[in-house]
Amino acid sequence: MMSDFMKWLYAHYIKPQLDAAPQDEYEMWISLMDGDLEHQFREEYEKTLEFTAIHTFLLGLRTGRGLPG
Repeated sequence: MMSDFMKWLYAHYIKPQLDAAPQDEYEMWISLMDGDLEHQFREEYEKTLEFTAIHTFLLGLRTGRGLPG
């Protein structure tokens, strides 16, 4: 179960980083998905993105990815 802190961190740090990341070759796909998803599926997508992003962030912390040597 995810802690309240991890959900807060997602909303205030991880999600803004994802939103600001360059979309480059994925821009068309993201735009199509944004325009085509029904409300129910959008909620499911957002929760799946939250789960995946939090666990990816935690994996990065555990492995030290991105930390100076």
